[in-house]
Amino acid sequence: MTLEIPANYQRIVLAARPRGPVVEENFRLETVAVPALAEGEVLVRNHYLSLDPYMRGRMSAAKSYASSQALDHTMIGNTVGQVVASRHAGYAVGDYAAGLLGWAEMGVADGAALRKLDVAALPLSVYLGAAGMPGMAAWYGLNHIILPKAGETVVVSAASGAVGSVVGQLAKLRGCRVVGIAGGPEKCAHVVDVLGFDACIDYKAGQLEADLAAATPDGVDGIFENVGGATLEAALARTNAFARIALCGLIGGFNGQEMPIKNSRILLINRLSLRGFIVTEHMDLWPQGLQELAQLVADGKLKYHESVATGLAAAPRAFMGLLQGQNLGKQLVKLI
Repeated sequence: MTLEIPANYQRIVLAARPRGPVVEENFRLETVAVPALAEGEVLVRNHYLSLDPYMRGRMSAAKSYASSQALDHTMIGNTVGQVVASRHAGYAVGDYAAGLLGWAEMGVADGAALRKLDVAALPLSVYLGAAGMPGMAAWYGLNHIILPKAGETVVVSAASGAVGSVVGQLAKLRGCRVVGIAGGPEKCAHVVDVLGFDACIDYKAGQLEADLAAATPDGVDGIFENVGGATLEAALARTNAFARIALCGLIGGFNGQEMPIKNSRILLINRLSLRGFIVTEHMDLWPQGLQELAQLVADGKLKYHESVATGLAAAPRAFMGLLQGQNLGKQLVKLI
């Protein structure tokens, strides 16, 4: 198979670090030449780009678990696409692959850093969501930190998002009562009616603590936290003794706000286990987790929703919307 390779492609770089909320001026759209391949490298034409909350943390110069996004370099991001040229024995032109090729129409990677995809089994985009990194974050945090037992109650914040939506469905498959927290009646309806959660609390309704108490009459045994702040505090107040908390994200503080836990004494009183995790530090478990997730999607037991922006130039605004909670499910950018 031979596929046409253009001389140039577009990419988006980080032009300036945000001071507070992300704005479009933090990014710059550029046209660059397609590079020649070295031995072992693969050229991929990206079809979809994943937008994820962790990118906001990388845009900062503050010390974190990973190095900051470099200025004037392609913004970090997971992609899926088709191989258009290869000097790697494991990849042929026409194959589909997932990689970390960033906010760009095309990208070059060492073949060892890519993951070959079966597009006959699942739609290509799903490998960036329920059967990709967000799904793995859900799978790991639930199965290796919360360790749910049938009959227990699990609370999930950002329940309509790419990670939270998977957490809740996996917990339901384990026989748990699952209560989501999301923003707005539309998202809560999706969480209950489509994803199958037992209840969903609309934090924008202004009665978070009371509504969560009503939805968790037997207390809370597990918390999957994606937001921090008020949602975590409300869930902590409902915990039973020896509850487990998987701290996946703190999207509520991505613009630099401090995220204190006001009722932290509950951690001691209820002998809670709270563990933060970075899913990319557990790559040894990815083959197992991704296989299980892909099978659940293929069997119709794991549902997903995608919010899709069109064209690379739409990525900054779509990313800003993601940070403001405007998306439903997985936020993608369709590049081709």
